[in-house]
Amino acid sequence: MLHDRILVHQDKESAERRSSAGILIPATAQMGHRLSWATVVAAGPAVRHVELGDRVLFDPEERHEVELNARAYVLLRERDLHAVAEPEDSSDASGMYL
Repeated sequence: MLHDRILVHQDKESAERRSSAGILIPATAQMGHRLSWATVVAAGPAVRHVELGDRVLFDPEERHEVELNARAYVLLRERDLHAVAEPEDSSDASGMYL
């Protein structure tokens, strides 16, 4: 990875979701602007706020898809991230930092 680039693997549950009534909503359904969660698998040397294994929130409209070893990844810049989730063992009530 070069500079401030981040390679992430988009979570399967980010694509499909369930309504409060339990109805499965496919990823292709058009709704309001919705952000997606992904896990960081690689980061460039200039990345300062993200580490490997972090869960990040990003806008799926501003992405570049890459396929490596028959697996789909998303290539982002660090500035395109909206939030980084804290580890589950943290005692912070919000569960993420912005």
